Amino acid sequence: MTSFDDAYELRTFPAATDDAATDAWLASCRLGFHESTDTAEGAAGDARRAAADGRVLTGVHPREPRPGSLDDDAWPVATFESFTKTLHVGGGTLLPAHLISGVTVQPTHRRRGILRRMMTDDLARAAEAGLAVAALTASEASIYRRFGFGTATRERTVTIDRRRPVRLLAPTTGTVELVPVTGLEPVAREVFAGFHARTPGSIDRHAGSWNGRLGLATGDDQKPDRSLRAAVHRASSGQVDGYVTYRVTEKAGERATETVLEVVDLVTSTDEAYLALWELLLTIDLVTSVTWAAAPLDDPLVHAIDDARAVRVTHEQDHIWLRLLDVAAAFSARPWAADGVVTVAVSDGLGHARGTWRLASAGGAGTAERTADGHADLQLDVATLGSLWLGGVDPVTLTAAGLVRELRAGAVQELRAMLRPERPLYGVTSF
Repeated sequence: MTSFDDAYELRTFPAATDDAATDAWLASCRLGFHESTDTAEGAAGDARRAAADGRVLTGVHPREPRPGSLDDDAWPVATFESFTKTLHVGGGTLLPAHLISGVTVQPTHRRRGILRRMMTDDLARAAEAGLAVAALTASEASIYRRFGFGTATRERTVTIDRRRPVRLLAPTTGTVELVPVTGLEPVAREVFAGFHARTPGSIDRHAGSWNGRLGLATGDDQKPDRSLRAAVHRASSGQVDGYVTYRVTEKAGERATETVLEVVDLVTSTDEAYLALWELLLTIDLVTSVTWAAAPLDDPLVHAIDDARAVRVTHEQDHIWLRLLDVAAAFSARPWAADGVVTVAVSDGLGHARGTWRLASAGGAGTAERTADGHADLQLDVATLGSLWLGGVDPVTLTAAGLVRELRAGAVQELRAMLRPERPLYGVTSF
């Protein structure tokens, strides 16, 4: 049987502009996600943003390309990329995280161990570089648990019916202003920095995050999106602490054409800004519904309006998946809500987190130390540990799901109290 290394060559390199290897990698990645063939302008924009992020690209190439095939034209048959951004782990701490994206394998090269090789090599490099955690957002939910990733946050799509009045129960503060989308970027970046600094679970935005959300150069022609509108919220001090971009579209409904206000980006660094911007969205005329695809699970809006039944959850799915590479560094970086000691036995097929760990917290700080005595209060795998780490998933729920085995009575409840976050986990960055 031909070995992987005899059949394929992995090429790993930094993304760069005016670079044939980067262009071929990007073209193959677009193929994998069923995106249209790029124009020269679109390809240049993608390469520019990838280089700005410092992305490291991996392509898999057959050692014997088939004549006339895409791989014969230097396209990789599989793609994988990674880069570093910060993850808010609580208490204002922004921890460098290893982000994984652009994962594709052409259908003609499936079931040959390509994804496993790309993933294991990449995670090994990240661990060697001293990164404590890897993160990804998944196009398919059944792929990444086998590599130790667990769902840490979820997101919802909500629709608010505007055919009946919807009002806030409490008065808002500050002022809301409609503003031009052009020129919003510097303010939006400041607001996001404030949001990122206060919100556990948030991941810093990458270069490609901003274009579609702010109507900047988008699409293959790299032209601005003129359908977007924008508003900002100013606190009583005059500082902008929130913004929203949105578009209004006509869509065919069950009985008639509906006018839908689609929230494209809604970011705030204060609770006051969040409610005030929603007050604006719920009072814009000639709209039958408002929809948002990145709503938090624990949404204050549901409690803030006089008719919570006007809010419908139309979709919910996993958002950020986390994989611990350095258990000690990861747990010491986050704050702890209660004092306690729980020992956890962790299985890990790749070995990075395998072992029995004594989690101890006191005075808001904590440690994770590997023990050799074999005693454990809880048993779980590394994917479940990734779900629990920041407190976004309740260990009681995961115990009921059969993913945590309690060996000492009360240990699950103790861990639950220790890991409770100061705010619900939430993020608005996809990658």
